[in-house]
Amino acid sequence: MAYATVVGIEIVYAIATLVLVSLGLAIVFGMMRVINLAHGEFLVMGGYSATIAFHHGVNFWIAIIFVPPVAVGLIGLVIERTIIRFLYGRMWETMLACWGLSLFLVGLMTMIFGGDTEGVPMRVPGIRIGAYQTSGYELFVIAFSMLLVGAVWVLLRLTRLGLLARATMQNTAMAEALGTNTDSVYALTFALGAGLAGLAGGIIAPLSGIVPTSGGSYIGQAFITVLGGGASALTGVTSASLLFGVVGQIATFASNAVLGSVALLAAAVILIRVLPDGITGRYFQGNL
Repeated sequence: MAYATVVGIEIVYAIATLVLVSLGLAIVFGMMRVINLAHGEFLVMGGYSATIAFHHGVNFWIAIIFVPPVAVGLIGLVIERTIIRFLYGRMWETMLACWGLSLFLVGLMTMIFGGDTEGVPMRVPGIRIGAYQTSGYELFVIAFSMLLVGAVWVLLRLTRLGLLARATMQNTAMAEALGTNTDSVYALTFALGAGLAGLAGGIIAPLSGIVPTSGGSYIGQAFITVLGGGASALTGVTSASLLFGVVGQIATFASNAVLGSVALLAAAVILIRVLPDGITGRYFQGNL
């Protein structure tokens, strides 16, 4: 029973991690149709901002929860105003610009921080379940990801900003005709996606540490999850994370982490082959 509980926690943790790393991309790609190949670097910048804040005396929880989304959100706002805003509707140019931005950010972070692994020391004790030990921080990640999805749902569904964002993404011309400042809405939406990516990086930093090239290990998982989920940002990410997290973690327990990643990729290929428009393209249509 204790072993089954530990395995269950690890599976739910894998799902929660996929939700965290994919949610910001779901906002930017799912709502704005911007292929942000620098999403992984936004996560890394979030991890570095948490590390810098913590080592300068900021409280552990403030450093990993509050500093990264604010810092990376502001960087995302600057990037949107100076680069992305001129490329809306031009998918290939946007993708190439974000790829170049990714390379630039990796080089910049390497120049500033070097190649050593940085991180935030874990401040959450482990929890014993029978004869097994599980990470208390993993339980925090699970709970936090659930709260984060709920908070983003409230923001997009029940607030004026969320209403304007959804209206602008669905019909920009009509939103402009009704007096909406769509430039500001696009900027704030991109900043929200960047901030969520930074937050994910801050949360993950105590678990795995960060180096400038860490983003490459997350961007693939994030894109697979968003594409598998389909058009609906929140429903798509949560449903695809549930499927891929269960498949990947069960394969990991049955074999090893490498085959677990292969199983996750295989599940994504099969899903996209069967459902080209993603899960929410076939099911849960009309959900956020």
